[in-house]
Amino acid sequence: MKLLVWHWGRHGAGPIFAARLGAALTENPDTEVVLSLPEGAELLADEPAMPCDWREKTYRNAGGYALQRLAAFWFDRHALRKLREIKPDFAICAMPALLDRRMLRALRRGNIPYAVVVHDAAAHPGDGLRFRLLGQSGLLAGAAALFPLSTHVEAELRRQGYGAAGMAGNGQRIVKLWHPPFFFGAMRPAFSHGGRPRLLCFGRLLPYKGLDLLADALTALGPEMPFDVRICGEGPVSAELSRLAALPHVAVDRRWIPEAELPGLIEWADAVVLPYREASQSGVAAAAIGQGRLVVATHVGGLPEQLAGQPGAILCAPDAPAIAAALQRIKPAASPASAASVAANWHAMAARMLAALPRW
Repeated sequence: MKLLVWHWGRHGAGPIFAARLGAALTENPDTEVVLSLPEGAELLADEPAMPCDWREKTYRNAGGYALQRLAAFWFDRHALRKLREIKPDFAICAMPALLDRRMLRALRRGNIPYAVVVHDAAAHPGDGLRFRLLGQSGLLAGAAALFPLSTHVEAELRRQGYGAAGMAGNGQRIVKLWHPPFFFGAMRPAFSHGGRPRLLCFGRLLPYKGLDLLADALTALGPEMPFDVRICGEGPVSAELSRLAALPHVAVDRRWIPEAELPGLIEWADAVVLPYREASQSGVAAAAIGQGRLVVATHVGGLPEQLAGQPGAILCAPDAPAIAAALQRIKPAASPASAASVAANWHAMAARMLAALPRW
């Protein structure tokens, strides 16, 4: 079977997830995979030799997105022409993005069935994802199969009515998968630097990420807090970030972190903290697990399922006293995953996906 795997977002975990998924699917001897990413994706700049047969022209800013919408007719014709050249039997959206309507129109005209890997079924409070989810309902409704990455997301999809017979013409399947770890190569072991333990909070710095809970927890530990802490990521100016920046031993780096800097950031850390108020699952947790970093996370959404059985995971209630207590339990425990074990995890997930794809 010939598969097209696509993700048309330029930044973040989407291109990485799509590339790893495509590589894992390729390991099946009966499967040929064509990968489609945006031509300006950070991942392609960092790894220019990566196999990517379809590099789609997308946009850099809001103005570019508006122009793409105005020129939709031309871009639709281009997408349909690429599909006719590739001739996939099936397409897989690795993560929804704003321009998926273009691909969806081309797939419909080409009579090509598709599936969607669903990372989020609903927007988080205060999250700009609400805008990015505008076109997701149509994308999900027309899919032959949906692949949520946690039971939490699966339950929300079913609550919204997905998976009902006839929703995708031949009936729609929902098959839960999981988020395999990300491996970025050999790194120094956690705690091997010999100094104070290092704690990292990384990602989009938004209200639902529990930055206020983290600020309260670190404040409760007092001025002699036994960690060096870095808060890194893109987000609006907020009282919570100001409070964190004023604490001793805490540094706040409020900016978009390029993908090329991510391995070094994780290597700096001994543990990653996810003080979230809610979550579907976490790409940051997947990166921490793959590199043998401890993960302190709140018991919300899909995080308990994702971290179940991980030797370096500490789960706690989503409140400041519980987070403070969990941070005090940090000690060397995790060991880095091997490249082979991470590859095997991706292969197992891809094999389950292939077994669940409807056959025509």
